[in-house]
Amino acid sequence: MNTASVAASRHFGRFSGFTAARGKFYRGTVAVLAAALGSAMPASAAEDKPLWEIGAGATALTFPAYRGSDQTNNFLLPFPYFTYHGKVLKADRRGLRASLFDSDRVELTISAALSPPSSSKDIRIRNGMPDLEGSFEIGPQLDLTLWRAEDRARFVKLLLPMRAAFTLEGSPKDIGWVFHPKLNMDITDLPGLNGWHLGMLAGPLFGDKRQHDYYYSVDPRYATATRPAYQAEAGYAGMQYLASFSKRFPKFWVGAFARYDNLGGATFADSPLVRQKDYVAAGVAVAWVLGESSTRVRVDD
Repeated sequence: MNTASVAASRHFGRFSGFTAARGKFYRGTVAVLAAALGSAMPASAAEDKPLWEIGAGATALTFPAYRGSDQTNNFLLPFPYFTYHGKVLKADRRGLRASLFDSDRVELTISAALSPPSSSKDIRIRNGMPDLEGSFEIGPQLDLTLWRAEDRARFVKLLLPMRAAFTLEGSPKDIGWVFHPKLNMDITDLPGLNGWHLGMLAGPLFGDKRQHDYYYSVDPRYATATRPAYQAEAGYAGMQYLASFSKRFPKFWVGAFARYDNLGGATFADSPLVRQKDYVAAGVAVAWVLGESSTRVRVDD
């Protein structure tokens, strides 16, 4: 399971229909896509793997314009495939991160996430409001292994990421903090499905006032008859549940994931920008491995 991907893919936007993207949005979406699809990347028991792999793939995704939007965006996009298993720097199914401390049961890392921009002119309820800029998140993540099978083919972990968020623009703005504790279960020895991997993840989201204000507040100058002024507050931001299913073949990989979000009880649930309090997002992908390192390293997932 990708422990960073859910935070990275909270906010999607800008166009509807399966289409090719361009410019600023395309670059942002590909970055988020790589993280989002990491949630469906294969998990495995301890084994020798190439130090690095490179490749390319294609994916079809369906997501809301942002958490709480009633508009769905569909994507058909290429994406880069890259893994790296260094002693400190790692890029794999759990995202891009720097490992600061790693014991048999506890791991402390620095992790990052990206979200693409959303154009308010393409979102009916936000029409006339400022666009949502792309954002970058970075912060510490503590992973605690609660249970693990002797052969490491199954495990349950408590993941505790906390990230500061900033807009991606000429003069970046601090848009607060996000905390997303979650339980993660990975199963890599499914009966009768040799080589297939199942990952499951569930947990609440929390954000501070600046984070929720950026996405869900309505300044009085942008208020209309159908979009009254609103001030979002800090606190609970809903639940997320994610399941992924994937398999790595010798020269390619296939995977799929589904994510359910429920904003019931969120501190901003009464915002006029929240048009739908629950939804399902999903995606399928295939990636081809085009090259790999001749150096093999031991990887304990």
